Amino acid sequence: MYGYNGFVLLVDLKKERCDTISLSQEILRKYIGGTGLAAWLLYQHCPEGIDPYHPDNPLIFCTSPLVGTQLTTSSKFAVATKSPLTGFIGDSMSSSFLATELKATGFDAVVIKGAAEKWKFISVSENGVRFYEGSDLLGLTTSETESHLKSELGEDHRIACIGPAGENLVRFATISNDGGRQAGRTGTGAVMGSKKLKAISFRGSSVVDSAEEEALRVRRKVLSRKSIGKATEKYRNMGTMANTAVFNRLGSLPSLNFRKGSIKNIDEFSGESIHKQTKVKKAHCANCTIGCEKLVEIPNSDGQRTRLEYQSAFALGPLVGLSDRESMLKDTHFCDEMGIDTISAGVTIAWYLECVEKDLVKDDEIGKRGTKTVSDLLQKIVFRTGVGDKLAEGTAKASESIAKEGRSFAMHVKGLEMPGYEPRALKSMALALAVSTRGACHNRSSAYEHDFSESGNRFEASFDKGAVVADGEDYSAVMDSLIWCKFVRKVFDDFYSESAEVINEITGWNMTADELRKCGERINNLKKLFNIREGWERKDDTLPERILTEPLDNGAQLSGSELGMMIRSYYQARGWTEEGYIPQSKCDELGLHGLSEINWSKVG
Repeated sequence: MYGYNGFVLLVDLKKERCDTISLSQEILRKYIGGTGLAAWLLYQHCPEGIDPYHPDNPLIFCTSPLVGTQLTTSSKFAVATKSPLTGFIGDSMSSSFLATELKATGFDAVVIKGAAEKWKFISVSENGVRFYEGSDLLGLTTSETESHLKSELGEDHRIACIGPAGENLVRFATISNDGGRQAGRTGTGAVMGSKKLKAISFRGSSVVDSAEEEALRVRRKVLSRKSIGKATEKYRNMGTMANTAVFNRLGSLPSLNFRKGSIKNIDEFSGESIHKQTKVKKAHCANCTIGCEKLVEIPNSDGQRTRLEYQSAFALGPLVGLSDRESMLKDTHFCDEMGIDTISAGVTIAWYLECVEKDLVKDDEIGKRGTKTVSDLLQKIVFRTGVGDKLAEGTAKASESIAKEGRSFAMHVKGLEMPGYEPRALKSMALALAVSTRGACHNRSSAYEHDFSESGNRFEASFDKGAVVADGEDYSAVMDSLIWCKFVRKVFDDFYSESAEVINEITGWNMTADELRKCGERINNLKKLFNIREGWERKDDTLPERILTEPLDNGAQLSGSELGMMIRSYYQARGWTEEGYIPQSKCDELGLHGLSEINWSKVG
């Protein structure tokens, strides 16, 4: 078998044993790898209706056929589980050397089930798994955990770990790797914590051969050259922070808990100002020619740096009403060290601050909105002290337990907090956020690209948006399954044709562009099938009440009827029923009948 190891490692933490299962060519060709293969494994191994914190909820790490090929931006891995935030499919992605080390262990995926009786860390290699006592790691930050394990096991080991937030089952805890990169969304770190698994080490020496190595050698050179051209210029220069000033100018930078679409003090948070006024170091993931990562020096911190992305700056700056860059940088660093999602943390805090402001909640410790307030709330969330115990449950659950009167401005979809895209000013993105299987997700669709295109008409809610979003989701599913980094997407002249050529050169298959496109559709339908199995209903595809009832200060607005129309267009484009269920004929068309069990009474 070319391009794959062909095996999945099954780990039972309670019994401290492991087994190996084979992956067939048919399954690999249908679901490829990354989020696609992870979704298939989750459907197979996650019992229906299980609580996300139940030991039998699997935690899945998955590589792809591109990992190990040294193609630019190909060193990524996916993590999947049933999300403790949404109760639906939870998947997240991260990158760098851990992906290649995982594949070098001789496995394409690792499925972890059960829960240890006492805290553990495990080491995965070609020989399977070794189990170690992990109690001495408790309380360590993510960087401390990684440093400690590397000093014990060796610098050549790659570590995935949780911080104190994961230990304390904060529902939006992350999994950290390679010096602070995060598998950040949907609470995968909380599931890892529920299993009493502090860390995983990966170390291997297996090499996966490609079918046409000479063709791949040429391909590597061509893509590397194209990846440092105009298409990736903004990411090379400023990273995703390039978005901040642009979004602010377009009135699509959510601020003050999505009450406004822009801020006046944009210089505190724009990529341009930060690069001019602060020391910024460029960083690359493994096998990446772009180098989008920016390590920003935190003022008054003795040279300490933090990774800064647009989403973190938005969530811990404008969204929570801060005007202080230094505090935003310190809070971002704190979140990475503690292992919590900056988006979910910022949205949850923004909601709580508005509740206090409107006297829905009495909190004597919070006075005027300011820098110390946000930092204090982050501390309370991580360690579940005071009100932080309820805020650690995420915005959806917190709004039910703290202030039900605040549910109308609890900014989440299906339980996952909203990212930094203003739906009232970006109508394609609004639809994508509403229907995404992951919840309020900006990374599983390229809908915002349509909004910003010349033909996008971002202020218009139109029936054609359904096909736009469905196509964008399928495109993203292929990218996230192969796995390409999203930032390399524009270097392709014909994405599906060129990606099909790449996967054929790796595997020796004869996959066509149309077959690859169908893989994306199949993967998204599989994710939806999982959600339906876990209780999804039509009412779950929506946006927060604030978005549908309150216009922005610049006049942009979105009504419930407009969103409903776009959702109907999306279901139609997908070939689903009017209520959003998947007909058996569609499952048959996509070859989804091979799943372990489909309850057709729950489908359509």
